[in-house]
Amino acid sequence: MVARSSEVRPAGVRRSASAGAGGRRKPGAGRVAGLGFGATALLVLLTGCDVGAAFGGFGWPQGGITPEAQRMYDLWIASCIAALAVGVFVWGLIFWCVVRYRKRGNELPVQTRYNLPMEFLYTIAPILIVSVLFYYTAIVQTDVVRTTRNPDVTVEVVAFKWNWQFNYRDGQGPEANTVASVLGTSEVIPILVLPTGRSIRFEETSRDVIHSFWVPEMLFKRDVMPGNIRNEFQVSELEAEGAYVGRCAELCGSYHAFMNFELRVVSPEQYDQFLAAKQGGASTQEALTSIGEEPYAVTTRPFDTRRTESNFNPDNAPAGAGS
Repeated sequence: MVARSSEVRPAGVRRSASAGAGGRRKPGAGRVAGLGFGATALLVLLTGCDVGAAFGGFGWPQGGITPEAQRMYDLWIASCIAALAVGVFVWGLIFWCVVRYRKRGNELPVQTRYNLPMEFLYTIAPILIVSVLFYYTAIVQTDVVRTTRNPDVTVEVVAFKWNWQFNYRDGQGPEANTVASVLGTSEVIPILVLPTGRSIRFEETSRDVIHSFWVPEMLFKRDVMPGNIRNEFQVSELEAEGAYVGRCAELCGSYHAFMNFELRVVSPEQYDQFLAAKQGGASTQEALTSIGEEPYAVTTRPFDTRRTESNFNPDNAPAGAGS
């Protein structure tokens, strides 16, 4: 009974297993130690620098402005590093086998029928890798979709063809009251003003078809559904002040590409002043000016509706001419 492996050699080409008789030597401890040292050095190198910035985020957008965006970015970078490490290891084994066991004359190599440690390794190792990735993915996903009972700010996002309305609410759910509102038009881009350092819940609903609320710097998109469905999500805080373009990320009709808005992130003091001005009857532009902000969007502009033109039947067209 063979415990580990069975070797079959042609009788005419068997050789002594000793090194002095010309047999092949088994890999020594030095080679294994060298591989371990190389893997350790690679991990130290990758973890000691900003790998995402060095490689353009491996295709993932950079510059997230929420902790949730940063956690998703870190998970992506770690997954890419793990995939590269596994790839380098596998490619190294392939090239080592190509060089080590290349053909040398007509002698057949050792014919191994099975190897229990090797089979155990390539069966268990992928399961362990997938389990670790699944574990951290579940943790990040749970953290990203988490909501709290009492967020600092609640905003109702109302989408319609082809613009946005943002309602600042005094509570959660459809029963809450709107204390201030921002409505976009074909001539004015709606500006959603939010503070840094406060938790913010978004409650989304649509008046017609499915839209999608998307601010690229938040690295997060949520569909805006019509009917009684209120899609909700929350960010623990916004970390950087500034103006960020927002878009509809769901094909919703003819002017989908122009259904933009702007997220304006300000300090908590400026936000409170803005909200007080809106509640006092000021327009969005007047309220923005009162806190020292640009009154109109700076990241995008309204689309040209050409409503003043007779596009399909020009008034100045000659009689009998096609439109």
